[in-house]
Amino acid sequence: MSRKQRVIISCAVTGAIHTPTMSAALPYTADDIARQAIEAAEAGAAILHLHARRPQDGGVTIDPEVFAAFLPRIKHESNAVINISTGGSLKNTIEERIAPALRFSPEMCSMNMGSMNFSFHPLADRYSSWKFDWEKSYVADSKTYIFRNTFSDIENAAAALAPHGIKFEHECYDVGHLYNLRFCMDIGLFKAPIFIQFIFGILGGIGPEIDNLVFMKRTADRLFGHDYHWSVLGAGGAQMNLATTASQMQGNVRVGLEDSLFISRGKLAKSNAEQVTKIRRIVEELGAEVASPDEAREILGLKGADKVAF
Repeated sequence: MSRKQRVIISCAVTGAIHTPTMSAALPYTADDIARQAIEAAEAGAAILHLHARRPQDGGVTIDPEVFAAFLPRIKHESNAVINISTGGSLKNTIEERIAPALRFSPEMCSMNMGSMNFSFHPLADRYSSWKFDWEKSYVADSKTYIFRNTFSDIENAAAALAPHGIKFEHECYDVGHLYNLRFCMDIGLFKAPIFIQFIFGILGGIGPEIDNLVFMKRTADRLFGHDYHWSVLGAGGAQMNLATTASQMQGNVRVGLEDSLFISRGKLAKSNAEQVTKIRRIVEELGAEVASPDEAREILGLKGADKVAF
C-alpha cells in the first residue's frame, strides 16, 4: 500500500492584524505567545509562524528583544519549526523587518512576494469601545496602508538572509505574486524546491473562492512544475473551508489566530491549539496524516533546529 499523504500544519499564533479588543484569546505577552505556540505544537502544528507584540498593550512590534523573550522557551518546550515573520509592520523598512530573522537565524521566515494594498479597516466599525487607545486608529487607518515589498526589497532581504540557510514561506496574495516569485527564481534569488503560501481573503488580495484556489494552484504548477510545495491560508471565515479543500488537493494548511479569530461561524476560538485540533481532525478523518516537525523538515529541506541562533 502507498504511504498516506502527509499534511504539514502551520499555525500563525498572533500576527499583526487583530487587536486585543477583538478576542481575549489573542496572545500578546511573551508568556502567552510561548504558551499558545507550545500548545499548538502539541496539538499537531509542525510549523509555528511567529510575530511579536508589545507586552504592555498588545501593539505590533518588530523589536528583536521582544522575540528573545519567547523564542528560546518555545524551542526548549517543543520540536516545532520556528518561522519568523519578515512582515510584522506595514510602516517599517525591509531592513527593519528582517532584523529578527538576522539575529535569530530561524529555520524559516516569511517573504511577501510583492507590494499590495493591505487593509482590514472594515473591522473598525464592529467595536464601540476598545481595550487600548492605539487600536481603533491602527485598524481604521489600515485603508491608507501599502504593504511594500518591491523587487529591490525582496532582493535585499534574500541577499541578507542567504548566509543563514533560511527556507522562505513565500506568501502570495494574488496570482501576480507567483509571477514575481518565478522571476526572482530566474535571476537566482531563490532555489527549488520552494514553499509557497497561497493567501486568500485579505482586502487588497485575491478573494477566498475555491475557484481562485484552483486557479492559483494551476498557475503555480505551470510556473514551478514539481519544484515547489504549497500551503493555503484562508482569512477569516474562509479559514477552515479552504484548509480542508487544500488538504484534499495534496496541499498543506495554515491556521491560527493571526488569520482568523473564530473556530466556527460566530464563535470565537479559545486558542490557537483549538484551531489546530480542528483542522487535524478534519485532515485525518479525510484520510491523510499530519506531518511531524521532523517530517516537515525533511519534506521542505530545512537546515534543522540545531542551526538556529536562539
